[in-house]
Amino acid sequence: MDNVKEYIAKRVAAELRHGDVVNLGIGIPTLVPAFLPEGVTVILQSENGIIGVGQKPADMSNAMYVTDAGGSPASVALGGAFIDSAVSFGLIRGGHVDCTILGALEVDKEGNLANWIIPGKRVPGMGGAMDLVVGAKKVIVAMEHTAKGAFKILNKCRLPLTAVKCVDLIITEMGVMEVTPLGLHLKEINPAYSIDDVRAATECELIYA
Repeated sequence: MDNVKEYIAKRVAAELRHGDVVNLGIGIPTLVPAFLPEGVTVILQSENGIIGVGQKPADMSNAMYVTDAGGSPASVALGGAFIDSAVSFGLIRGGHVDCTILGALEVDKEGNLANWIIPGKRVPGMGGAMDLVVGAKKVIVAMEHTAKGAFKILNKCRLPLTAVKCVDLIITEMGVMEVTPLGLHLKEINPAYSIDDVRAATECELIYA
């Protein structure tokens, strides 16, 4: 399938509502604003201190001074503001973020999330992810369904957890899965794939009609 990342980002964008305060992780989530439905405007929050993140700047001369949480050049939209870390995490921990969208290394059928450490790689830390997935009203994982054929949607996460039972929705190029008390409910399937394709690429059992 071509344009996998864009396909995922477009489907994620359909979950957002006008006026939502949204935090975007690095990677696929950063593509989401480009696919927002007509009439839908969201307020993007960056945990390093921006409320109202704007479009990627065309002028990169000041790129080292304004960055998002992933260190990429950023701007502030009209009406946006710079805020300090205490206010930023007050918004996150206070439940004022409607949705956080982030990638994952592993997710399991209980909604547990592992997204910050790769074995054998030097990683400085998980950043604000631990706070975001607990503080946001809705957590969407946007990721490719497998990693070079290896399962990413598991019975039980094997890597160190970011948070426990925090994920609400998993969106991949194959479909949309909702975390429920009974397991993962396959709500939608990409017509390019069959049920058997999705089951073969998923370690845990899926609930579907």
